[in-house]
Amino acid sequence: MKAAVYYGAHDVRIEERPIPSRGDGEVLLRVLRSGMCGTDATEWRSGPHLFAVGETPHPVSGHTGPLIFGHEFIGKVVEAGPGSTFAVGDRVASGAGVWCGECPRCLEGRTNLCWSYRTLGLNVDGGMAEFVAAPEKMFAPIPDGLSLDAAGLSQPLAVGLHAARRSGVADGDRVVLIGAGAIGTFVLAGILSMADAEVTVVDFAGPRLDRAARLGAKRIIPTSDSVVADVLEAVHPRGADLVIEASGAPGQLANAIRMVRSGGTILQVGLPARPPEVDIHSLVIREITLRTTNAHVFAQDLAPALQLLAHSTLVEELLDSVHPLDDIPGQLDLLAAGQIEGKVLIDPSLSA
Repeated sequence: MKAAVYYGAHDVRIEERPIPSRGDGEVLLRVLRSGMCGTDATEWRSGPHLFAVGETPHPVSGHTGPLIFGHEFIGKVVEAGPGSTFAVGDRVASGAGVWCGECPRCLEGRTNLCWSYRTLGLNVDGGMAEFVAAPEKMFAPIPDGLSLDAAGLSQPLAVGLHAARRSGVADGDRVVLIGAGAIGTFVLAGILSMADAEVTVVDFAGPRLDRAARLGAKRIIPTSDSVVADVLEAVHPRGADLVIEASGAPGQLANAIRMVRSGGTILQVGLPARPPEVDIHSLVIREITLRTTNAHVFAQDLAPALQLLAHSTLVEELLDSVHPLDDIPGQLDLLAAGQIEGKVLIDPSLSA
């Protein structure tokens, strides 16, 4: 089979690899779509950071050497074991992560924090290939009638839904979302699906803010040197009930602290390139709750993401393009350079 194999920064090779063998409790899929995300772009630009490609085995997966990346994928079952939940021909969406089901975090239902959590495409070979084998428990059926392009957005939307749950958003909340890129847009969709909240979105003037307005943001505010004052004037002089920082850009957590009301909540979604300075004094004196979010919980988030995609305009708003495997290096270049606003999907069946 053809596969996109990551060796290091600016080194992804399209290679012939053996079709993986299905293990016990696993299904073998023909990959129908595989999505690129910011993590892939970062690894292309300056990695490896998260990708398990070193000479020392990964502590959980044991993976060494080059990696077939791709953790946002959907496929069609071509082989399943006895008693499988799925039949040959079923279309399924991947949750990417594999959990043990036995550790304390799994028993709490927080499978994304499993002590032996591993992610296809990050810690073991993933879905930027024609075929992939993985545990069937990490797949959800794709609803009849949902397009492949829509289903290809389900994993990152599940991340957005999990973030929305972690935020604790409630009806009537004044919410500020900093960052309207792909992940910020998925978080916005999650917030709007869960609560009747007033959402203000902050980003650079242009297509991202325009998209946020079309998707349901009450107001959009272009970032500037006066952005904190602009937000407080528009939302409430004492600040928002909830501020979500989804950009990871320098100084934005500090801005979030200044935008939130006393007793309010900040949800940090974006991952800064460098550790940010945090005004602990303001957090403590004003009793601000600082929360974080990571990945998603399969049982809570993936199926709802698929259902939401069937009744939203996210595909039209977020899908940039669909490409063959051979186009991956060029698309990673564009994504890492910030020249792609939406999601890029790979269809391994396409010819270059």
